[in-house]
Amino acid sequence: MTSSPAVAPPVSAKPVRRPGDLIFSGTALAAGLLILVALAAVAVFLVGESIPALGVKKADLPVGFSTFLEYAGPLVFGTVWAALLALVIAVPLSLGIALFISHYAPRRVARGLGYVIDLLAAVPSVVYGLWGITVLAPFVQPFYTFLNTYLGWVPFFSGSVSATGRTVLTVAVVLAVMVLPIITALCREVFLQTPRLQEEAAYALGATRWEMIRISVLPFGRAGIVSAVMLGLGRALGETLAVAMVLSPAVVVSFFVLTTQNPTTIAANIALQFPDSYGISVNVLIATGLVLFVITFVVNALARGIVSRTSVGRNN
Repeated sequence: MTSSPAVAPPVSAKPVRRPGDLIFSGTALAAGLLILVALAAVAVFLVGESIPALGVKKADLPVGFSTFLEYAGPLVFGTVWAALLALVIAVPLSLGIALFISHYAPRRVARGLGYVIDLLAAVPSVVYGLWGITVLAPFVQPFYTFLNTYLGWVPFFSGSVSATGRTVLTVAVVLAVMVLPIITALCREVFLQTPRLQEEAAYALGATRWEMIRISVLPFGRAGIVSAVMLGLGRALGETLAVAMVLSPAVVVSFFVLTTQNPTTIAANIALQFPDSYGISVNVLIATGLVLFVITFVVNALARGIVSRTSVGRNN
């Protein structure tokens, strides 16, 4: 009795690369490389133009500053401070609106509200600036007086209240309205992608709607929430025109949010000072732009790291 010879498995033919596939892959590769080249070009330009500012003399800096670091420090503080205040206001509202659209509102109401939120992202910055300086600032000024009168023992609300309402807190509200559509839209899409089986399992265990959201929807969307918040933070850090129009700026470090003396941001300071700058003063402004570039890069890198760790933890 002889055994039949083993049959070799068929050798799979090499896939044929069609011209359309080659064109598409080449275009995608070129687009990715173009982004890297543009980023590198911006970084090289900022570094090259910023080198003269490192040895700038006291006479070339605004009054009261001796070195570039003394000048850039308050600008960095104002940029981060205004952006953080905006996130404190915007993130809870964005999460609440996104959850309402995805899990509470009727379908027609959710669709209409979603369109309105998306349209807010298309409003130009100058419109937000005009709204902040002509409508919001006078409207909130009496409220600032109330906060100062009854909550003046809180360090943030102490000091002499601005009579115009043009404070860093007003800027934070404007920035919050500007970043709210970005955070809301992304969180809404993430919440809608929650597996239906997980939601039904939570209901089957006797959970209420809020308990289902807390144990199923929010953990699933944690990475997306972090990404949305970081995108909103990037928008708030780089906003220029609205901040320059609303704020009465000063290059200072101050935690007071209701006073007339408010820390300005790097982007707003560049927009206000660049038209009248020349020589080494231009290099100083470009150097502050390099600092903002580094801050944005670090924020995005941290966001990617948090998202990656969150995704790995969820998969495990």
